[in-house]
Amino acid sequence: MNASQTLESRYNEVRTRVGEACASAGRTPSSVILVAVAKHAEIDDIRELIELGHRDFGENRVQQLIQRASVVKEWFDRMSVLERTRAQRSAGDGEGGVFDADKPVRWHMIGSLQRNKARKVVEFSRLIHSVDSLRLAEELQTIANKRDETIDVLVQVNCSGEDQKHGCPVAAAGVLAEQIDTMINVRVRGLMTMAAETDNPETTRTTFRRCRELFEDIRREGAGEGRFDLLSMGMSGDYEIALEEGANIVRVGTSIFGAKPETVEA
Repeated sequence: MNASQTLESRYNEVRTRVGEACASAGRTPSSVILVAVAKHAEIDDIRELIELGHRDFGENRVQQLIQRASVVKEWFDRMSVLERTRAQRSAGDGEGGVFDADKPVRWHMIGSLQRNKARKVVEFSRLIHSVDSLRLAEELQTIANKRDETIDVLVQVNCSGEDQKHGCPVAAAGVLAEQIDTMINVRVRGLMTMAAETDNPETTRTTFRRCRELFEDIRREGAGEGRFDLLSMGMSGDYEIALEEGANIVRVGTSIFGAKPETVEA
């Protein structure tokens, strides 16, 4: 990745590559949700991406998600008022702004989630990618019942088989999806997985293919009552392979926002 690239050029390059991977797989780019992972991004970068039209953002850490979602919402609401005022003033002269106030920002919780932090995540997340146990799903159900609202989740599966990876075992994923499916206010929408860090693309492909086959098996069993339709796979180093293997959500951070700034020791 060229360090001199702008945020806009990196973003457009990722979108182009998503489009090419989709074309290779016989799919349309509009069928894919590109989640911009804001882990190392500055707030100004997030704002710029929103102004470019992007709306789906992901965070790994609960506290960071809460802080950023709050700041972005306040800014977005203020921009929405300004945009509507500008549109009213410019009505009839053909001029208008580029900020789309009618498309709200959607936050995705993509990192490991502890039960004692689940309540805050529910307030700010559109989709929780990292449900890997029945205990966590039950905690989300308790929260959803108190809030009288529905929570959409993905079952995180450890398809790479690495000990250090979060996610339920492949053999347990179908059972966990079935258990969540019995809950009133938690909806299981699909699966999420992460590939191993490797230079071998075929190893990565094997992991994604295993998850996609599992996803299809669970969907055929009727999970989600027709709403089991999201497969979250792929990050900056492997999202094209993930798309070729059937992902319809990819989680891309470094390729959009750039590498994590190096800390300088005093």
